[in-house]
Amino acid sequence: MDIINLPENLFEGNLNSSELQIANYEVYKNASKNKINLNKNVISFLLEGQKDIHFSNDIVSINDTQSLLISSGNFLMTELVGTSSYRCLLFFFSQKNISDFLLKHSPQFNQNKPTIIAPYFLIEKDNFIVHCINSLKHSFGLHKTISQKILELKFEEIMLYLANKYGQPFFAYLNSLLTSERELSFKKVIEKNLYTNLNIEDVAFLCNMSASTFKRKFISIYQESPGKWFQQKRLNKARELLLNNKVTPSEIYMEFGYDSLSNFSTAFKNEFGYSPKQTNTV
Repeated sequence: MDIINLPENLFEGNLNSSELQIANYEVYKNASKNKINLNKNVISFLLEGQKDIHFSNDIVSINDTQSLLISSGNFLMTELVGTSSYRCLLFFFSQKNISDFLLKHSPQFNQNKPTIIAPYFLIEKDNFIVHCINSLKHSFGLHKTISQKILELKFEEIMLYLANKYGQPFFAYLNSLLTSERELSFKKVIEKNLYTNLNIEDVAFLCNMSASTFKRKFISIYQESPGKWFQQKRLNKARELLLNNKVTPSEIYMEFGYDSLSNFSTAFKNEFGYSPKQTNTV
């Protein structure tokens, strides 16, 4: 699957180099695990449907009663259509926008350093947020200079409101966007995604690496190929679940990255010498 570069892919043929950008986004069919390369921070105001995002160290799902502030970086995104479509309003902003905001308004907040580094901040939609979404829509089609001035005012308005609503945690999150500490170590990404259905290419993408670079680094650390290492770890976990009678083979094969029960059973038997269904009889 091709990598989607945002916001660039949304403005093809209409190059917009402004630091603040907004875009309407709408699709009419579900899209699973799109590879997203986000080159700016963004507030995703979800209007209809559901958004599932798999970050390098976390997974989050939101519906149309919520919005999400996402820091720049790589992630996998699944879009689920609601009643008729999947719709959201995207408000992109740069590191400089955050830096300028903090410089201007930091005296109003405590200056504690962030203690929890996260790739997103969850926003519960309320009447004020709905009003902001509706007012942002009116900036489409305006003269570029006028539109940018309005977006600057709206960005400051939204940030101030969220800082007031969520307090120190939100302010700490904004500070974390400007630090390099939020980049997780290679091993932490591996451990966080060990028991998921992601393939090697997906995990490599979350590490911001090509598949070949990822494999070389993995072998240098774990002294084994990632394919074999992940398979053994996942099959051992599956065996543990089966031994404890917590699940059946048909319930878990997809969770561990297999596209069919038959493939899962073959790999399981090759690893342990018996099929998953025989786990409790040997």
